[in-house]
Amino acid sequence: MDLNIKGKVAVITGGDSGLGLATAKLLAAEGVHIVLSDIDQDSLDEAAKEVSSVAADIKVLALACDLGKNESVLELAAKVQSELGGANIVINCAGARGAAGDFLTLTDEDWQQTIDIDLLGAVRVCRAFIPQLQQKGWGRLVLVASENAYQPYEEESPYNACKAGIINLSKCLSRAYSKEGLLINCISPAYIETPMTDAMMDELAKEKGTSKEEAVQWFLKNKRPHMAVGRRGKAEEVAAVIAFLSSEQASFVNGSNYRVDGGAVESAF
Repeated sequence: MDLNIKGKVAVITGGDSGLGLATAKLLAAEGVHIVLSDIDQDSLDEAAKEVSSVAADIKVLALACDLGKNESVLELAAKVQSELGGANIVINCAGARGAAGDFLTLTDEDWQQTIDIDLLGAVRVCRAFIPQLQQKGWGRLVLVASENAYQPYEEESPYNACKAGIINLSKCLSRAYSKEGLLINCISPAYIETPMTDAMMDELAKEKGTSKEEAVQWFLKNKRPHMAVGRRGKAEEVAAVIAFLSSEQASFVNGSNYRVDGGAVESAF
């Protein structure tokens, strides 16, 4: 399917690995110029090499940014504007599991740290880049939520709340800016093979004294029993949905949330 977005400029936060990097490669193959952003410049530079190898006729920029600092996000937006003339597509993949544990043990600082990246980070990105999309008169903005927004897990209360907020934020923004040619949606992945879930599985394997693969199987059976496909998802499987939502083909999709969860969420709604 031709996504009809050749020559567009896409900004992808969390672009050095996982969902962000997989999405960047798909969009690069469609002829989209790519701006990869994350906090570590070295990992971004390596990711940029991978993306550049996908297509020869695109521009790929690797720009470090700390979503926890508004001035850093504004600097990122200014660089995209000056070097590529502004963004057409913005995909916010950056996030962290944040503080986890029994609710009564989590402090204000634990909550604030998670909120600052997983919710306010998205707010800062939207606030900085929506003016560029308005300037273009055509835009796609995709925010990454999580299955946790629908089916919260008791040990991840800050993350749960932030991801529910992301879905609400995307709906709010879709109502505010669709008349200006901007389509804003979000996706809710579940238990995908990313550095974040790899770290969780490494920790679980150490805790249980098992291999990582045994930890994955234990987690599927005990923590994600409704995942009908019976495995972790692949970053490319989520990226395919993000790429569609970033395209001209999604011209009648606005304010929606796509669950890419292998059936992990038990309810129908």
